[in-house]
Amino acid sequence: MITKRIIPCLDVKDGRVVKGVNFQGLADVSSPVELAKYYSSCGADELVFYDITASAEGRALFTDILREAASSVFIPLTVGGGIRTVDDFDRVLKCGADKVSVNSGAIRDPSLIPQAAKRYGDQCVVLSVDAKRVDGRFRVFAKGGREDTGIDAIEWIRAGVKNGAGEIVLNSIDTDGVKGGFDLEMLQAVCDVVDVPVIASGGAGCIQDFVDLFQALPKVDAGLAASIFHFGEVKIPALKKALAVEGIPTRL
Repeated sequence: MITKRIIPCLDVKDGRVVKGVNFQGLADVSSPVELAKYYSSCGADELVFYDITASAEGRALFTDILREAASSVFIPLTVGGGIRTVDDFDRVLKCGADKVSVNSGAIRDPSLIPQAAKRYGDQCVVLSVDAKRVDGRFRVFAKGGREDTGIDAIEWIRAGVKNGAGEIVLNSIDTDGVKGGFDLEMLQAVCDVVDVPVIASGGAGCIQDFVDLFQALPKVDAGLAASIFHFGEVKIPALKKALAVEGIPTRL
């Protein structure tokens, strides 16, 4: 089994890390730079940094905090929010990001994925998908989960990988912040149609949720979470030790 990654997610709004439930009711948590330093030092495998209101507000992702955070950590950093053009990829990568996450920008212009993949390589392009059940189907939502696009999530992900996305982050709006476990049904549907790394996001509430994720879906490469790490409910070293006990390999 390939080593599984544990990835804290920093949702940033107005220069602060925030967290909500089902993408609603955002509460202030901490400084993104201080949190990034903390996670880098305590065993996180990567960090995901989202400027969560950049797309909805129609502005570019802020770069000053990103530069400071990138210079403070020594693990891979994926950055997203307000990525609408290949020039946005260039700007974010020059600030220290290792990978760039696209969501609403790719929905608006699907050619962004192949353009970026051609210039920077598939491994640099992460397709982040906010999905929710609507009438029994998985549907893509845009603008931080505010707007139902009507697009079938599984077909969108399949097309994104075909066009050059080298990694998928699946954010289940149904389970986001609820702490009842990852959305295994939705993740299985994605794993069935792609052969690139899939990162599970939304729903982690305890260590057992990560154990259940990797045991149920060996094709999932990583578990991503926010509030349980931010508020100390789950410590990354303890999580990795528990995974090791279950025979699930991680970087210790």
